[in-house]
Amino acid sequence: MSEQTIYFEDYALNAVRLTNGRTITETDFVVHAGHTGDFFPHHMDAEFAKTLPGGQRIAHGTMIFAIGVGLTASLINPVAFSYGYDRLRFIRPVHIGDTIRTRVTIAAKEDDPKRPGSGRVVERCEVLNQRDEVVLAADHILLVERKSTKAN
Repeated sequence: MSEQTIYFEDYALNAVRLTNGRTITETDFVVHAGHTGDFFPHHMDAEFAKTLPGGQRIAHGTMIFAIGVGLTASLINPVAFSYGYDRLRFIRPVHIGDTIRTRVTIAAKEDDPKRPGSGRVVERCEVLNQRDEVVLAADHILLVERKSTKAN
């Protein structure tokens, strides 16, 4: 993990970064179910899952979101803070043995109406499987300090 100061003005629209991959395991399913209490049979019952279209257990969407976002945490920007996520979508199922990685694209930059010393940067986060299919998408909104406030 590294630290880099990137001010609002320094973010370039359409810039893309891609994370390393991570293979989803049965242990991930069990730990996530234990943390959340979500033991829904689509995730935890292998026999039930055989009746599903893919014939196997489906990863919790919230787990793929958490891991996908976690994969992006390789760079610490001390002047940027998470404001939240919008437009979260579970697009394709993820199964045990799938390897995911996250593509982050700077999709928008805008003023923050409440904080003149900061702007909002929207990172489009797309979690990809090993076939480069998007399995999850969400917009991460960052509050980022402006350089101009540092000169005063």
